[in-house]
This record gives sequence, structure tokens and C-alpha cells, in this order.
Amino acid sequence: MSEELENILFQLTQPDNAAIQKATAQLKQAFKDPAIIPALCAVMTGSQNPQIRQSAAVMLRMRVKKHWKKISPEHRESLKAVVLQAFHQETEHVVRHSLSQLSAVMVKHETPDRWPALLTLLNESTKSNNPQDRQVGLLLLSKVVDSNPEAFKPHYKQLLQLFGNVLQDVTNTTASYYCILTLTAITSYTGTEEMNLMRSLIPRLIIALKHLIQADQNQAAEAMEVFDELLESEVSVLVPHIAELVRFCLEVSSDVSLSDSLRVKALSCIALLIRLKSKAVLKQNLLAPILQVVFPIMSATPPPGEEDPEDEENSDGNNDSESPKHFATQVIDTMALHMPPEKLFKQLMPLTQACLASENPYERKGGLLCLAVLAEGCADHIRTKMLSSVLQTVCRSLSDSNQVVRSAGLFALGQFSEHLQPDVSKYHTELMPLLLGYMSSLNEAKIGHVTKAFYALENFLENLDDDIESYLPTLMETMLSALHNTDNLKLKELAVSAIGAIANAAKEMLVPYFPPIIESLKGFLTDIQEEMRSLQTQALDTLSVLARTIGKDVFSPLAAECVQLGLKLTDAVDDPDLRRCTYSLFSAVSTVSPESLIPHLTAITTLMLMSLKSTEGVTAHVEEDKQFVLLDDDDDDDEEEDSVLEEDGENEVDNVAGFSVENAYIDEKEDACDALGEIAFSTGAAFQPFLESSFEQVYELRDFPHEDVRKAAFGAMGQFCRAQHKVWQENPTEANHKALHKLLEVVLPCFLQVVKQEHERQVVMGVLEAMNAIIKSCQGEALHTPGRLEEISHAIRDVLKKKTVCQDGGGDEADDDEQQAEYDAMLQEFAGEGIPILASAVPAETFYTHLNDLLPFIMNKAKPSCTVADRSFSVGTLAETLHSLVSVAGGRAVAGRLSNRLLPVLVAGVKDSDAEVRNNSVYGLGVLAQAAGPIVSTDYPMMLSLFSNLLSKESDRRVIDNLCAALCRMIMSHTEGVPLEQVLPALLDRLPLQEDMEENKTIYSCLAFLYSHNPALIITHMKPILSAVTHVLGTKDIDADTQKTLVVLLRDIGQQYPQEFESAVMLLPVERRTKMSAAVAQS
Repeated sequence: MSEELENILFQLTQPDNAAIQKATAQLKQAFKDPAIIPALCAVMTGSQNPQIRQSAAVMLRMRVKKHWKKISPEHRESLKAVVLQAFHQETEHVVRHSLSQLSAVMVKHETPDRWPALLTLLNESTKSNNPQDRQVGLLLLSKVVDSNPEAFKPHYKQLLQLFGNVLQDVTNTTASYYCILTLTAITSYTGTEEMNLMRSLIPRLIIALKHLIQADQNQAAEAMEVFDELLESEVSVLVPHIAELVRFCLEVSSDVSLSDSLRVKALSCIALLIRLKSKAVLKQNLLAPILQVVFPIMSATPPPGEEDPEDEENSDGNNDSESPKHFATQVIDTMALHMPPEKLFKQLMPLTQACLASENPYERKGGLLCLAVLAEGCADHIRTKMLSSVLQTVCRSLSDSNQVVRSAGLFALGQFSEHLQPDVSKYHTELMPLLLGYMSSLNEAKIGHVTKAFYALENFLENLDDDIESYLPTLMETMLSALHNTDNLKLKELAVSAIGAIANAAKEMLVPYFPPIIESLKGFLTDIQEEMRSLQTQALDTLSVLARTIGKDVFSPLAAECVQLGLKLTDAVDDPDLRRCTYSLFSAVSTVSPESLIPHLTAITTLMLMSLKSTEGVTAHVEEDKQFVLLDDDDDDDEEEDSVLEEDGENEVDNVAGFSVENAYIDEKEDACDALGEIAFSTGAAFQPFLESSFEQVYELRDFPHEDVRKAAFGAMGQFCRAQHKVWQENPTEANHKALHKLLEVVLPCFLQVVKQEHERQVVMGVLEAMNAIIKSCQGEALHTPGRLEEISHAIRDVLKKKTVCQDGGGDEADDDEQQAEYDAMLQEFAGEGIPILASAVPAETFYTHLNDLLPFIMNKAKPSCTVADRSFSVGTLAETLHSLVSVAGGRAVAGRLSNRLLPVLVAGVKDSDAEVRNNSVYGLGVLAQAAGPIVSTDYPMMLSLFSNLLSKESDRRVIDNLCAALCRMIMSHTEGVPLEQVLPALLDRLPLQEDMEENKTIYSCLAFLYSHNPALIITHMKPILSAVTHVLGTKDIDADTQKTLVVLLRDIGQQYPQEFESAVMLLPVERRTKMSAAVAQS
């Protein structure tokens, strides 16, 4: 049979389709004969043609992979012997490679201990004196270990000793290459006993890689993956060698003669090191050397006649190019996210300023890119210490003579607008004219540059709020004319996106423009031509924004039609981006008009669950010989399909080297989770039939490889709990109560586990936020299980103590440094927000011991040496916790017990140089008086003198507003302690409130309280009181309850004290008088 088989395999290699088809049919027949295994073995060892020997090895591998169990025991044993014999005698590299892959598949089924001859061959060949034999042995070793790393665990020590020897021979670079691949495969399986051996290998590993780079850059780039593996799973192995590793990566990064892929590998290794071990990088003084290398790469001039990808004309702004320049910028970005700004800026700013002042436009661009990527990670530092100077720099760049620099300036402005809010919006009078200038020449400009102008404009507009009013006519005229006049689809798409940003700021002010906007959007959404796709996606996004911002009355009439449109589109077009935006639209509609969604919940949830289950866009990286179409035999009785030729590795997870997922599919899963959670909450009881299946599908994603999907899944789980709680509250049956606790019993333990174990900070922040939302909604129900309150308090404490995995917790360096990266501080803020939420959910005594345990960590951050953000967070959390105690059982006694510890911190905060810290501290003192009542009466004189002092010199309006509210809380809590004759006039003088409108409730409740206790006092101050009241009556500045309080108060004064009332009313301006009469009459 073997001769016949050799002939068939020979036909398969011929460039003749008819011959191949005939040979395939013959081969299919041959495969039905059990003797195929020995026949293939004979061809694999006996054929003179290496291509046919290789084909035979590949055929055998496929047979083994799919049908090992069907191969008879004697054929298995002979196969094991023949493969090793073939390997021993083979001289051609490609055949050896296929033989080692065949052995690797067999090792999956036959563990090494059941194949002693393999271990013997590996042992002899890898230790052979002949370099060629060693190399071949290491090739075989790398393949078999990679296919089943755990099975080789008993041999790890021996392997590591072998690697030490192999890496020392720097002349045999191919042997080093296979050795490093094997090391990469076992890294994540090694245990503590292998650590010391691995540690000692690192210096040799670096030297071997230097030699491999000289010999073969592609192999070297692949071998450098070993550092990623070590960093991700065994970072402590590298810590002693961090300086050596960084120096090596810097040498590679800065060598322009090397390939881009190799330099990118080195830069991404540095970025990963900074992400995981920033403290060690700083401690070993590696920041300066890294910056010295990264800056020249970031600001390099491209080769003559070329441009950077993001400056090319057809660039759409989404250039995540695999270039060293792009990755050098990523290194700075990673530093900003993971290092304390004070330490980073000291070294970085001189380099940045030198770039910005350079004659070379690419250096100026590099300086701007550096400022741009710092904005996210170091937002507080830039906002509070240098905002005006960096904005001046960026504004200057917008009129630079070189377009490359102008584009970078627009990018930086977009980044600032996104991350430096609300402060950056205060500069709108300087920035908006520049941006509108760009808009006026839309049709002449290059689209790549226009895209960047829109990016900056959108991010800036998004947060303007009421300040957008004066720009609205110009903006809308520009956008609507772009929608109507241009044939350029990209320009239309940019305008549609900008309308979404405008709507976020303008809200109801956009109503006059609503009809023409909707007209255009509908036109785009009903056209299903392929080239309309990204415009449609954008139109759906903007429609979602309009649903949330334009006002319920305006949007509701369109809600049902929007749902129909979305379902039609997802039916007609198979596109992940389009589905994602449709889900967001459904979600937005559910908040305005849940009844429009309810009839379609079956269709909508079916679609979304399919997106969550789908493995579309997930690519398995299969290591295969691709040079010929491989044959697969489906002779299983239970498999009916008759596919003979099939790409090897389909539906197989065996040979998979890793998975990657296309971004669009990740975004689709993320948005489907977000939307399901919100729809479940908005539609309440109507969502019940779909809750369990939705929860199961979302819960499956808790270990998804991409962190954005994990984070969205946890967010949705939190929403499901809140939705079930709402259903139970509206319909308090035993079944609904049980369903709530069933969910909470799965979700909260899962969240607590994630806080401890998850590597990504962003995911942990999301989980803390979701957990806070659950406790806020469900209150005591969420803390029903014995021990739950303690577990959650301990999780908060662990984050505040930096003991979790994502904080590099349990690391090897003690962390007594107060300075930390802003994102690390932000993570602690998310944890700290849980303290007042827990305090409001249970009786004060129940929480007191946990609160006592947590307070020192919060108070610690109020020290003058801490950052503004930390100080503000500290006093803000203390204030919110006291506010929670106002309304829970036993709160007064606990607030009284805490007062001696908290007073000094809050008093110091009132004297802080930062307005936000003063504001939070003033609020804190007010709620302390409210919570503790007469218990703190002895402190009233000190507090009043502090406030009087502050009032005389404070210029920040928000602080003044909070001061007024704090005085009101003191009055209502312990009237006798406040000299009203002096305090009330001073208070009325500062009304109406100008910034913190929420405190109107406190102010006017206090005036009503005073009227009921001491009407004469109120009548004496009738004129300023009426003046203040008529300012807010019938406006958005007060809520419905306060409006009601005021109307009742006015009416009563008018009846009881008609004369005083009338004379005060006559002093009001006419329009305010009319407004007041109307409000009183209306109610």
C-alpha cells in the first residue's frame, strides 16, 4: 500500500487541479483502510522525496489529532517508535519540523511518562556534543513541551539546568531560539521551587537574545515574548534584573538599523514593566534613561518622502500603527497612568519644553503628543498646577506654520477637553473662536486634518453645558449645512457625531433644531448601501444621545419608530458596529419610553444574547504548515458532513497558540452588556421572563480575555440586582424576594473575589462602582447574609491599604510613599465611596466597628503633604459619612462619638488653600452639627467664629453657598447655640445661592423652620427673604418639595402678617412680583 500511497501524495503536490482532485478521492478511499497508519509510516521514513515525507508526517498528525482513540494499541506503539526513528535519520529541516509537530500532538494523548523513548531521545540529543543534534533535539523539545507544558512539570528543574547550558553557547543561536520558546511555554506553570533557577537564567537570556538579534531578527522578536510571559506570570523573577532588562530594551528600541517589529517589542516590554512594577523602575532611577531614549523616537522625522501614518491624507484618526513612534508615545502614556505625577513631571517637562521650542516641526509635534498623552493619567496635576500654560502652548500650536504641528495641537486639545474637565471648559472664550475658525473652512481643508479638528471640537463642546448657548446658532448652521450640502460621506459622519456632542451640552436648547436633525438622521438610517455603513453607525449613536438629552416630551413620540428602525437595520445588515449602536439606542429609548421597548423585548434580548454568545471575530492563531491544503478525514459514523479538504485546526483548540478578538466584536459584547443591564432596570417587571437567561449569559463573560468586556459584564450584573430589587419593591411577593437574594448571593461574592484578584485597575473600579450602586439601591437587603458587611468592609480596607493584586499588592517593595499615580488614587476613591453608602444602609451601631477600622485610612489622606485630590477626597468622604448618619437609627450617638476625631480634620480643611477642600470641609462641619445635634453644642462657638472668619474673605461662590447651608444645618440642629440676630442677616446677604443649587433645599427648609419657631424674626427680615425666594421660585434651581415649602410659607405669611408682607412685596421688581403671585395662585 505504501508505494500506491506515495504516488497519491506525489500527485497532491503537482500544480494540476484535475490530478489533485483525483488524488484526493483516492486518498479518501485509502483512509478507510486501517493499514493507512503503517503505510504512512513507511512513506514518512522511506520516500526519497522530502516533500512527500513531510506530507506523510502531516497526514499522520491529522489522523492522530482527531482519531487517536481509534488507532489500535499496536499501531500506536509502532507509530511512537517510527516517529523517533524518522526524526533521528531525517536531514531536511522542514520534515523535522513536521515530525516534531506530529510528536507534539502525540504527547497530548501519550504523556511523556508513557513514552520513555521520547524522553531518552530528548535527553541524548539536547546534551549531544554535536551542535546540529543539539539544535534538532531542542526543536523537538520546544514543540512537545509547548503542546502539553504541564505534563513535563516533573522535569522543569532538569530543563532549566539544560537551558542554562544551552544559553551559554552564544554561537548556536538557533538552539538558543528553541530553548527560549520552551522557557516561554513553561513559565506560567512554574512554581516557587523553580524560581531561583529561573532568576539565575535572566542575565544569560539577555546575552543570548543580543546574539540572536544579530543572527535572525524575526526569531529574536518572537523569542522576546518570554519577557511578556515572565512579567505577566512570574514578575518576581525579573525584579532583581530590572535595570539590565531595561538597558537591553532601550538598546534595541534606539537602534534604528533593527526592524520595526523588534523595536516595538522592546518598547512594549518597557511599557509592561512600567505598568506592573513602576515603583521598582523609579527606585532604580530608570525613569531618566527611559525618557532619554523614548523622546528621540517619539519626535523622529520620518524618512524623506514619507509621513507618519496619522498625518497621511486618508488617515481617519484611528491610527494604532505598529510603529516604534506610536509605541514610544504609549510608554509615556503608561508612565502617566502608573507613576506619581510629581516624580514624572520633574524629569519629563524639561525634555518636553525643549521639543516644543525646537526648530524641527517633528520635535514640536513630539512635545505636543507628550502633553496630550499625559492628560489622562495626570489630569489632576495638570488641572491644578499648569493648565493655563499648557493651554497657551496648545493654542499657539494651532497657528503653527506646519500642518503636522497643527494636527498634533488639535489632538492635544481633544485630549485635554476629554480629561481636564471641568477646568478646561472655563477657557471657552479663548478656544471656541479658534475651533470655529477651523469649521468655517470645512470644504477647502484636507479631510484628515478636518477629522482632528472635529475630534477637538467635540470633546470640548461635550462639557460646555449652558456656556454653549452663545455658540449654538453658528455651530448648528455649520453642522446642518454639512449634512445637506456635502457629498463627502466622511464629512457628514463627522457632523452627525458633532451634533451628538452638541446635544450633550445643549440638552433642551437643541429643541428648535430637532426637526431638521431627525429628518437627516432618518434619511441615513433607511439607506442600506454598504458605503453608508459608518455614517449609519454614527447616526444611531447621535440618536441615542438625543433620546437621553432632548427631553422626554420631545423624544417620546419618536420612541416606537426608533425601536422599529433599529430592529429593521439589524435584520438587514450583519455588522458588529451597527448592532452595537442599535443596542445603545434601545438602551437610551428604555430610559425615556420603556413602554415602546416592551413589545419587542423577545426580539431585542435574543439579538443581544446572540452577540454575547458569539465567537465571531475571535481568531485562533494556529501554528500550521500552510504550504499545502491539508486533508482531513471525517469518517466518524456520527458525522454526516463529507468535507475532505479542510484547513487543519478548524474547530480545534489543540494547536492554538493564542486567541485574538477583533475590536468591533469586543465593543459589541461590551455595549450589549451595558444595554441589557440598563434595559432590565428601565423595563422592570416586563423584563422578568428574560432576566435569568440574560444573567447566565453575562455571568459567563466574567473571565473574558478583554478587560472592557469583563468590566461591562460586572456592571450589567449590578444592574440586574437593582432591577430585581425594584421589581420586589413594586410587588413585594415571596418569590420576588427569593429571586433577589438568589442574585445577590451570586453577584456580591463574585465582586469581592474580583476586587482581590483582578489584575486590571479599570475592572476593579467598575466592580466597586457596581457594588456601591447595589448597596445604595438594595440597602440592608444586600447586607442580609451573615458576615457580608464585614467582607465588604474588608475589601474596602484592602484597597485603601493597597493590598489587592491590581495595586501590585503583596509586592516585594514596601510602600510607605505617599505619592502615587492618580489612577491608583482614583481606585481608592471608588473604594472610599462605599463607606458612606454602607453607613446609610445599616443601623449606625452595626457599622460602627467597621467604620472605626476604616476611618484612619481616610483621615490619613487629609494631611497637608497629600495632593489636593487626596485631601478633597478625604474630607469629602468624612462629610458624606456624617451625612449618612443623619438618617439612620443610632446615627446621632455614633456621630457624637466620632466628633472629637473628625473635628480637627474638618477644621483644618476649612483653612486649606484649595477651594474644593474648603468646600467639602465646610459641608462636613454642617452635617456633623446636623448628625450629632446638641452633643457638639460646646463646639458651636468655635465653628461659628471659624465660619465668620471665612465668610469675610472667601471669594469662591461654591464655598460661600455651602457655608450658608452649614449655618442653616447648625440652626435647625441646635437653634439655641446660634446667635440668630447676627447670623441670619449675614446669611440672607449671601442669597440667592449661585453655584450649589442642591443646597437651596437646606436653606429654605431652615427659613420655614425658623418661621414656625420664631415668626417675629422672619417678619423683621421680610424684604431680603422675599428677594431671595422670588429669585428661585418656579425655576430649576429648586426641587418640587422646596417649591411647595416656599409656597406654603409665603401663603401663611401673607395671611398672618398681611401688612408687612404687602409692603415687602411692593419693593420687588414687577416681573418678580408677578412670578410670585402666579406661583402662589397656581398651587
